[in-house]
Amino acid sequence: MKIRRSAAAVAALAAGVLVLTACSGPAKTNSGIQQDSAVTIAWEAPLNELNTSSANGNATQNAVITSLMDAGFWTYDKNLKLIHDTSYGTYEKTSDNPLTVKYTLGADTTWSDGTPVDATDLLLEWAATSNVFNNVEAKEDPVSGAITNQDEINAGVYFDGTNPSRQLITNTPKISDDGKSITFVYSKQYADWELDFQAPAVPAHVVGEKALGAADAAAGKAAIVKAIQDNDTAALSKVSKFWNSGFEFTKLPADPALYLSTGAYVLKDYAENQYLTLEANPKYKGMNKASVERVTVRFIDDPMAQVTALENGEVDIIGPQATADVRTAIEALKNVTTAFGVEGTYEHVDLVFANGGPFDPATYGGDSAKALKVRQAFLKAIPRQQIVDNLIKPLNPDAKVRNSFILLPGSVNYDVMVKENGSSAYSDAADVPAAKALLAGAGVTMPVKVRFAFNADNTRRQTEFALIQESAKAAGFELVDASKPAAEWGTLLQTGQDQYDASLFGWQSQSTAVTESDANFRTGGLNNYGKYSSAAVDSEYDGLQTETDPSKQFAYQLAIEKDLWADAFGMTIYQFPAIQAWNKNVTGVSPSEISPTIFANFWEWKTTGATAASATPTPTS
Repeated sequence: MKIRRSAAAVAALAAGVLVLTACSGPAKTNSGIQQDSAVTIAWEAPLNELNTSSANGNATQNAVITSLMDAGFWTYDKNLKLIHDTSYGTYEKTSDNPLTVKYTLGADTTWSDGTPVDATDLLLEWAATSNVFNNVEAKEDPVSGAITNQDEINAGVYFDGTNPSRQLITNTPKISDDGKSITFVYSKQYADWELDFQAPAVPAHVVGEKALGAADAAAGKAAIVKAIQDNDTAALSKVSKFWNSGFEFTKLPADPALYLSTGAYVLKDYAENQYLTLEANPKYKGMNKASVERVTVRFIDDPMAQVTALENGEVDIIGPQATADVRTAIEALKNVTTAFGVEGTYEHVDLVFANGGPFDPATYGGDSAKALKVRQAFLKAIPRQQIVDNLIKPLNPDAKVRNSFILLPGSVNYDVMVKENGSSAYSDAADVPAAKALLAGAGVTMPVKVRFAFNADNTRRQTEFALIQESAKAAGFELVDASKPAAEWGTLLQTGQDQYDASLFGWQSQSTAVTESDANFRTGGLNNYGKYSSAAVDSEYDGLQTETDPSKQFAYQLAIEKDLWADAFGMTIYQFPAIQAWNKNVTGVSPSEISPTIFANFWEWKTTGATAASATPTPTS
């Protein structure tokens, strides 16, 4: 899933990453596209949704694919400098008081079915993520986690992808007479306003046709505008249901309207759990055009199998989960270019606060102090230094335990953050005696059973689980393997809190916004899978949203972290080492340390010889 971190952290990371880029003259071309050129990329988990703004769709496995399919108002260069894509559209701040921002779509910006991208698409993006129209919230059984008011949700308006920044826009945005511009007025200042809307996630005309029965694209757009402007709850109820799940799929849908794109590539084929193929979009006239005609993504969850596939010429580009064995195997390959460094992703353990489990105060009759002691005991039993020493230092000898939820090691203010945020209550090594003492003080029956969730297909996570399980057992916990295979893992994490009490995964950044961590820790936040709730943290994020002074921004971040550590929210472990490699016949590859990593700068890729994607892929094992 996606990490959230500050701009300062990103800048520090960019300075420390080694990225190798090759450049070569193109083969036979036509308008910048190399005819009959193809590249195959290995990725660890399959696409399951194209609406990356929804609760289920908000996952790295989806974002890397949509990075090829969709354009936007901005992107990043290899140094993480913001680049405005004026071919897609423009935006400008027209007022500071109140903060007012106007977006205008380009004349040639269209969906791949030829329908113009316009203000209606952004209007729907705002309506679906602002929480302005939701009139019902999901209620869950405190023990099982099952939704208890499904009929109420079905009858009401419930968009499941709320975004804290969009909630600052409370009045319905105004659309220009020509339908190409939309103006957002914020209820208060917002520090990251420039990064708020990159692009609409889904086509409004398709939602209007599918949810509201509109006859064509024009009618679909009109129906969406009317439903939003009239606050028509009956219509918005239908719209929210389709927006939440209508773009979910694990193989190519029969209806092409469900996989439209606005950027360089269109989806052409998708074999479930095996591969998907994209081809250059003939209707795209924007800045970052495809240079390679066809891109195939093969889903290979085993990191070593990715290396083997590269060696055998079955794939051209890989970015596997880094292990010492994987790095050794890659370094032994011939005719490949490699990049080793640090990723913008950090490993962590999150605890579930409201599922009737061992970390939930409700389990102890509402005794929050007892639940806190159990959480603290569990976190103290995590052998972070052992994990780093065994799994990460063989890849990065300078690797250290990470002790901040928000800031990256080596970034501005990181050392001050770690000194003052309260993380010192937890040693880098497991403190089993302290954990046992906390459990004894809590007066709970041991062993305390903890269902531990992680990606079962991830070798490194399997090893981490084994190390944590052994240490936790010594402290008085019984860890139960609650993992799921890669194809099911994201859904478990997002909706299956009744099936797990602790989870192990990584946050990956998509942008340099200072408020990117907001959705991870705010009450009801899209990424707050542990159902943590703190009025103090919510208030501190409210302050951070409007603060533009870097020193005052850090003060808010520090306050947030003090609360997270005091509440035993979870545990940070390490920064991901990065390993990427690609066939020397593919040049111009320059992986980014933030999402979409190895899929970045695809418009600069060239092929100079034989590549893996010259034929239809065969199913992967």
